[in-house]
Parts: sequence; C-alpha cells; structure tokens
Amino acid sequence: MNDANDREHRHDGAGDRQTEDREGWARPLAALEHREGGPSARKPQSGVPTRPPVRSVAVWGPIAAVTVLALLVTIGVWRRVQERGQEKAFTKQATQIEVNVVSAQRDRKPKELILPGTFQAFKQTTIYPRSNGYVKSWKVDIGDEVKEGELLAEIETPEVDQQLAQAKASYEIAKVTADRWRDLVGKKVVSKQEYDQNEKAYEGAKANYEQLQKLQGFKEIVAPFSGTISARNIDVGTLVTAGTGNAGTPLFSIVQSDPLRVYVYAPQENAPSIHDGLKAKILVQEFPGQNFDGSVTRTAGALDPQSRTMQVEVQVPNHEGKLYAGMYGQVKFVLADENAPIVVPANAFLFRTDGPQVATVTKDNRIHWQAIHVGRDFGTSLEVLDGLTENTKVVVNPTDDLGEGIQVQVKPAEKPKG
Repeated sequence: MNDANDREHRHDGAGDRQTEDREGWARPLAALEHREGGPSARKPQSGVPTRPPVRSVAVWGPIAAVTVLALLVTIGVWRRVQERGQEKAFTKQATQIEVNVVSAQRDRKPKELILPGTFQAFKQTTIYPRSNGYVKSWKVDIGDEVKEGELLAEIETPEVDQQLAQAKASYEIAKVTADRWRDLVGKKVVSKQEYDQNEKAYEGAKANYEQLQKLQGFKEIVAPFSGTISARNIDVGTLVTAGTGNAGTPLFSIVQSDPLRVYVYAPQENAPSIHDGLKAKILVQEFPGQNFDGSVTRTAGALDPQSRTMQVEVQVPNHEGKLYAGMYGQVKFVLADENAPIVVPANAFLFRTDGPQVATVTKDNRIHWQAIHVGRDFGTSLEVLDGLTENTKVVVNPTDDLGEGIQVQVKPAEKPKG
C-alpha cells in the first residue's frame, strides 16, 4: 500500500516537472510574440517549423563542430609537412659541398719536339791513290767546286811504268808463241797438252799486262762525284802509297753539301710519331730568326738498346750554300700524337696515404677517390697513364673533407685567363 503511494507520488512529480518545462518554453516564446506584435503579426509558413527540433540541434551540432575541427587540423598538418619537406630540401641543398670539376681529356694538341743534330754532307769521301808514286801536280785546292770526272792531280809512277813495259813484252811473246803452237797442233806435230799450256801462259801474260795498264791509268786522280774540295793533303813531290786508312796516303777530301743530312735521335716515347716525309724546321744559332725547311727521309726502324733512341735522318736543301757539313743545329718536329695521353690539371692531383689520387664525381654527383698512375709532369697539367678514362669528371683543388661517397654540387671550373 505504501509502495503504491510512493510510485504515484513519483509519477506526479515527473508530470509536474514536464508541465513546468513546457510552461518554461512557452513563457519566453509568448513574450517574443508579444514584442513582435502578437501571434497575428508572424504566421508560420506551412510545413516549416518555427525552430529546429531540440533533438536535431543536440545531435548534429557537435558532429559538425568535430568535422570542422578535424578538417582544420588536417589542413594544418598537411601544410606543416609541406613546409618541413621544403625546409629539409633547402637545408640539404644548402649543406651540400660545391666543387669545381673538369673533364679528363686526351691531350691531342700537336706537340713540338726539338732535338739536337749535326749536319753531315750528303756525300763525303777521302780520295786515296791506287798506285805508288810521286805527286807530279795538283789541279784543285780546298773550297773549289768540282764536277764528277774532273782531274784533281797527277801522280808520277816510274815503278808501274817499268812493270808495264815488262808485262807488255811478256804478253807479246806469249801471243806469238800461242799462235805458233796453234798451227802445230793443227798439223798434229805437237800434243794437245803442250798446246794448252802455251795457250794458258798467253792468257796470263795478257791479264797481267791489262792490269798494269789500269794501274798506270790511276796516275790521274779524278773526282768521283760533284762537290766541294774540303781537304788537300798533298803537294808536288809527295810520295804516295796505294791503300786506304793507315796503309795509304790521303790525297783529297770531297763533300757534296746540297742537300745536307741532319741526324737526330728520337726518344722512345716519340719514335712512333716520326715517319718518312714528316716535315721539320732546322734552327741554327748562326742564323737567328731563320728556319730551314727539311723532311724526314728515313728512320732506323729500331731503337738503340743502350740509349733507347731511334736514329732519324732529315734532309735539308742547301742551294744557297749557307749551311756546312759539321755544323750543329736543332731540328724541330710538330708531332700529332695518335695515342695522346689523358691529362688532368696539376691542382686536381692529391697524394694520399694510398698513393696519388684524384677526386672524381659519379653520375649521381657523389665523390669517388680514384687511384692513378702519373706519367710526365707538364707543369700546369699531369699525364695520367692509368686509372682514368676520357670525360671523367675530376674535382679541381680537392681537400680531405671530400669523403668517399658524399654528395656534392657540381660547378664547371673556370678556364684560366689568357
């Protein structure tokens, strides 16, 4: 009984509160209508509520707020990520080391090769007598120009003359005897053997006579070729002995100086570039500012195993006779090196603990230290025999700060002025 009364009492209380809530909503609404002219002043349109339902505002309001807030947060985060990415890229670019690079190239520029040489006559010989005797006369002196076959001197040969007279007599007797034996053998008076012996004796006497005739012909000394007399070693009455070298007496020396030969010795590294027909310039100290044209006529085709050089002959026209055999000069060649070496600037070279190296730049702009084998030093550049290929990017003025594999910014090196 008591429980029923309590439930009825709670129900009545809830109903009173609902009535109060409706009255609470109604009072402000009535006041608003009174200020605006009453209910007749504002008539609601058909199908349109005068205010949103309490449940719709309570549900969709927070959802819209959360959605807007999430959108704003997403936009903010996206912009921050973009800014940080740009900042990171800028920082990375700003912190990369900038290096100057050049491309390793082959030094194909023609090179000048200057070698010392000595002028020699195109033809040169010393004339010796072919028979013993005395100088009867001489016809030319040093510096005289002579033609081939021209008489230079005469030699008196009394011994040869006597030998020739005896040989002539022996020859004549042998000839008569041989003719007589030829008739007798035809008549079969003498044997064939006896005839053969006399016939051979005749032939021997004839050969001896002809030899002495030739020796007598050597009494006249003539020029073997056209040229200039460079030495006269005899005078009238000089006793001369047939022979050559120390065994004989030199009479004259004759040279042919047009053209002249110049012999030089090319180093091993330049020998492959020198060939027949290669043009050359000859410089002589006595003719400053003047070059004489020449060309290579032949090469030895082999190197001297002691000096590792190859003998080269250069011919120089000498129509004006300005140059002389025995002069010293320099021969200048312009060589196009078919096997030109790779060269890099001298300031790209760095000697490290592992030996000589250069810093190269890979395709992805990373540093790679490359060991090289250095050849000749040209002052501003170095010859690289091994370790580099053509068009490899090499860092100029590298430092130890360039670690292996670090990324760098590449900048072409400035070409030296002048």
